[in-house]
Amino acid sequence: MAGHSQFKNIMHRKGAQDAKRAKVFTKLIRELTVSAKTGLPDPTMNPRLRAAVQAAREANMPKDTIERAIKRGAGGDGDTNYEEVRYEGYGPGSVAIIVEALTDNRNRTASEIRSAFSKHGGNLGETNSVSFMFDRVGAIHYPAERTSNDAMFEAALEAGADNVSSDEEGHDVTCAPEDLNTVREALESTFGPPASARLDWRPQTSVPISDEQVAQTLIKLLEVLEDNDDVQRVQANFDISQDVMERLSA
Repeated sequence: MAGHSQFKNIMHRKGAQDAKRAKVFTKLIRELTVSAKTGLPDPTMNPRLRAAVQAAREANMPKDTIERAIKRGAGGDGDTNYEEVRYEGYGPGSVAIIVEALTDNRNRTASEIRSAFSKHGGNLGETNSVSFMFDRVGAIHYPAERTSNDAMFEAALEAGADNVSSDEEGHDVTCAPEDLNTVREALESTFGPPASARLDWRPQTSVPISDEQVAQTLIKLLEVLEDNDDVQRVQANFDISQDVMERLSA
């Protein structure tokens, strides 16, 4: 996921990773609530909820906040009726973008997503208008310090994963969607809970971006989408050239 990783690096260098804590918690609380509502409220019996709890802990969310979110979901609280919605479209440079959201108001979210695309050189399309250019995979991430590259590779291979990519940022393991829980449980028994484990979209090919203005507009669009409270994840298939990356990160 070169484009997504580059986007995260740019955001980090520009300080955008230090977004308001409340906004980060809002997204995590929604995922906790929906995970508990659509499955068992026990993380040990609900893989999605277990992943959500781990993500919340990684973000230093207080334990009582996590527990309240789970209780709201388990209790079927009428005020937490979130729907999972996927939006697809094209950004500047014909970059394909998939936006996954949890919303309690589809009309509001659709309007905000459409506005973000149109204001930043993109076009919101219909469902499945770009997803055919991505593969649906199970994605598991571990911090680099958790284990060595060789140990992770061997364990992932034994667990039935399809691919392992390790660098200074960590270990990314991918597998077939239906194997996500099996692979995660095998790795967790060896290395402990992963930083994240979820279904993800990975581009089959990347769109090269060498124009600085196009890259800047694209990054702005992705930042606006990620900043939306309803948006949980944004995936895109761009590949910005190294020299443009350096100028954007300056």
